[in-house]
Amino acid sequence: MPSKPSLTRPLKAAITAEVVAMFNDRARGETPVIRSTDSLFGPAAVAWRVHGDVTAMMVGGIAGLLLQMLHPAVLAGVWDHSNFRADMHGRLRRTAKFIALTTYGGRAEAEAVIERVNSIHNRVTGTLPDGTPYAARDPALLAWVHVTETTSFLNAWMRYAEPGMSAADQDRYFAEMAQIAAAMGANPIPRTRRAAQDLLNATRLQLKADARTREVAKLVLRQRAAHPLAAPAQALTVQAGIDLLPAWARAMHGLNTPFLARPLIRAGTFGIAQTIRWAFT
Repeated sequence: MPSKPSLTRPLKAAITAEVVAMFNDRARGETPVIRSTDSLFGPAAVAWRVHGDVTAMMVGGIAGLLLQMLHPAVLAGVWDHSNFRADMHGRLRRTAKFIALTTYGGRAEAEAVIERVNSIHNRVTGTLPDGTPYAARDPALLAWVHVTETTSFLNAWMRYAEPGMSAADQDRYFAEMAQIAAAMGANPIPRTRRAAQDLLNATRLQLKADARTREVAKLVLRQRAAHPLAAPAQALTVQAGIDLLPAWARAMHGLNTPFLARPLIRAGTFGIAQTIRWAFT
């Protein structure tokens, strides 16, 4: 009779292969980032912990994107200077690669990818529909992108992996990620959980949702799964991302998570997270 490991090994291999393909473009020869002890943060960093969970990062990534696009200038940069309509999956994959390289890659790799993104941002300028000029290197815009991203990643990690995370470790996470924000040119840079929340609150008056916001959100939320069998899990992850948003952000997007559905969404997403963690052990 086959041993238990021999029965589960093919299933684990199939799951890990699907996850690897989701974040790496095989046609371009992309491979997973190798964890380096020479990384910007080091293995003992809170960021290594938070960014290492696939499901939490996917949920947090969706919530972060939905928050970011509520800022008219951030939305305009995407609208005017990217091919998101034709390749939203590619854009999301490149964002995930940036996070992986700056978290786990060697210092030289991390600094190179930051320099490359800064160079791209230098060319992203334009004018909003109301005539207001914008530039991707605007420190305040970079700060908004940073705080929405880090807050969403941390919130997803705490909901689906470490609900009892200490306040000290939460602050450490923001302090660590401040290094990336500074290298990108963001200002102000939150270095504690409280400072991050204060920045979110201070920026709310600048936010709006319009037809362009809804179009980009629709593309994010209706992404096709790479494999038909992954579609239910992806749909659940999207709902978990919406559920992770602050109530005011869901209202601006016209999105709603029925109260009675929330336990089912969270339980299902937790099950996905547990399955992926099992597959990678």
